[in-house]
Amino acid sequence: MKKTKEEEVVRIAATDIPARLSVYAGLTKIKGISWSVSNAICNILNIEKNKRLKELSEEEIEKIEKFLKKPELPSWLMNRRKDRETGEDKHLITTDLELAKEFDIRRLKKIKCYRGVRHALGLPVRGQRTRSHFRKGKTVGVIRKKVEQKKK
Repeated sequence: MKKTKEEEVVRIAATDIPARLSVYAGLTKIKGISWSVSNAICNILNIEKNKRLKELSEEEIEKIEKFLKKPELPSWLMNRRKDRETGEDKHLITTDLELAKEFDIRRLKKIKCYRGVRHALGLPVRGQRTRSHFRKGKTVGVIRKKVEQKKK
């Protein structure tokens, strides 16, 4: 008889993270947290980076969640510096990050700046070449009319 082993998960910031991962690697599974931010969180909160998530106590998990709501990171490490509305440095994660990105793109499209037009047309925004890439879904090359009507 086989025993089904349920994989343990730890829920931090509305994200399920496999409990077998270390704290350092596990935090990077949260959208908006990079390896450098994960390292900074571990150092600031004095949590051992190599410790497994399943070994964390409830207090440590709560401490991480509280820190993620209002992170006290150096400004150069934050992902939204000098926010357009408030002017302060923020670090957004999960759905807040996705919403902010969506609103930024919508604003660019509305004011019809170059980047907004490129987003609207589905073309590359940051100056990449388009001759050989970004050609999905469009006609590529020359289509001959039924191979010149089957060579008469």
